[in-house]
Amino acid sequence: MSNAVKYDYEIDISYDMYNPVYIPYLENPRNTEIFYGGSSSGKSNFVAARAIEDILSGGHNYLCCRKMGNSLTKSVFNELEKAINKLKCRGLFDIVPSQGHITCVNGYQILFSGLDDVEKVKSITPKKGVITDIWIEEATEIARDDVKQLRKRLRGLAVYDGKRIRKRIILSFNPIYRTHWIVKEFFVPNNWKDDQTHFENDKIRILKTTHLDNLFLDPEDHEELENETDPYWREVYTYGNWGSLGDSILTNWRVEDLSKQSFGNIRHGVDFGYSQDPAAYVKIHYDPKRKRIYIFDGFSQTELTNPQLAERLKPHTGDNAVFCDSAEPKSIKELQDNGINAKAVKKGPNSILFGIQWLQQHKIIVDETLQGVVNELTIWGWKKDKNGDSLPIPEDKNNHYIDAVRYALEIEYMGLKGMDLS
Repeated sequence: MSNAVKYDYEIDISYDMYNPVYIPYLENPRNTEIFYGGSSSGKSNFVAARAIEDILSGGHNYLCCRKMGNSLTKSVFNELEKAINKLKCRGLFDIVPSQGHITCVNGYQILFSGLDDVEKVKSITPKKGVITDIWIEEATEIARDDVKQLRKRLRGLAVYDGKRIRKRIILSFNPIYRTHWIVKEFFVPNNWKDDQTHFENDKIRILKTTHLDNLFLDPEDHEELENETDPYWREVYTYGNWGSLGDSILTNWRVEDLSKQSFGNIRHGVDFGYSQDPAAYVKIHYDPKRKRIYIFDGFSQTELTNPQLAERLKPHTGDNAVFCDSAEPKSIKELQDNGINAKAVKKGPNSILFGIQWLQQHKIIVDETLQGVVNELTIWGWKKDKNGDSLPIPEDKNNHYIDAVRYALEIEYMGLKGMDLS
């Protein structure tokens, strides 16, 4: 006999609330489920709605993650709240974004965590049962080791109403570039082909969708995506294909495990940002003899005030000089007022191109945990003219960490040998 508690509520759940392409994925879970593809394909909306159904049915506890915790409220949390409202069951949930949980009246929960410090995930425990489902939104932001750590959170027997619940990790994302670790980990071993839209075996499910699979979009939304002219953005965000980047600015880099190396010639750099663009910080060891740059620590985050940014910087920088964008003297002053030894870079005519040329003459080694840095180094490219030909002008996007690297090392490539590093 089952010991499960039955709850007296009825929810009108209809297939009409789902795009047809996702309906086969409502049941028969796998250990790993991947929902990826183009922009506005409805993948996050589907995972959120399915999560609410799972919580209502009992036995499931979800942990929802992104690389930076503050981005969860704007993305995953909002999708889940919309799904609750669509099902007209808000009265059955205690929704507390400030405390990082959504709790159903049956006691099962949806919990949230950023992966900027994956160690803190170890202390997250639902108040009833165990974590059964981990949803990683924008999974291309995170490193392979983050997934390994998260799999360890799927511990313990999950049984409800006499039935075992199969635990799973769910990844949703746009396929930014084909050399990403996700391709090597999940797609290559399963012989994935670019023209495929789905694959599954007893362990994994993969579904690729585009805006054409989303029946809830306005015609203007479809038209905007179909009219994308940039070849890379059209391939990734319109067609949902893994991006091919043949015009990257920096190709002289590799990824290593730097955790056991000791460094001495340390530089710190910060690129300011707030809303759409994040503030980005890097910690670098510079080896001038071997012409090597080691990027072994860093973070990026949106919506940090300067006092909050200072608090995040202190454990990484101590009293050392932190080189920042001189275009924001007010931000530099506020960092200084909050205990950071912030200094403005000099910049000057053609400093960006000088910096690029100088970086291209070095080997850049990135710690394997810094997936955001890897993403930028892979994607950052030259502007294109109307014919699609490259211009000698770098794109001013996907370069926040890279700008921080330039600032940290400006003293070298601009020949500012008398600049105070202390």
